[in-house]
Amino acid sequence: MTSRKERLQKLVKVQGQLKALHETRHAAYLVTATAAGREAAELADRFDAEGSLSAMFPEIYHGRIGKALARRQENTALARLEAEKLAAATARTNMVEKAYRQARRRDERDSADRERLDIIERNAAQDDR
Repeated sequence: MTSRKERLQKLVKVQGQLKALHETRHAAYLVTATAAGREAAELADRFDAEGSLSAMFPEIYHGRIGKALARRQENTALARLEAEKLAAATARTNMVEKAYRQARRRDERDSADRERLDIIERNAAQDDR
């Protein structure tokens, strides 16, 4: 059976990967939201530009601008949710890392105690001779 330290070490690795996943997804949502906002702004600028076909097809421009703004809003909301998941994953990672450090220190102390005990037993055995 594996020791607590080894299990915690694996859990730290998994929690780190989960945290990285949430960071990546958060960044992707923000990038998508920014791109959609930029697209809406560009469409609005073209709508007002001279020589634009917006006078002939205003509903198409308005529809595309509305869809871009909706995508921006949706991705901003998804980024916010992912930020919450990231915060939770960060907290879990910190707790697991703390538990791992404690387990590692406890193992090191136990190992040092065993070594000292072995030295004392060897010295006692030599003194008995």
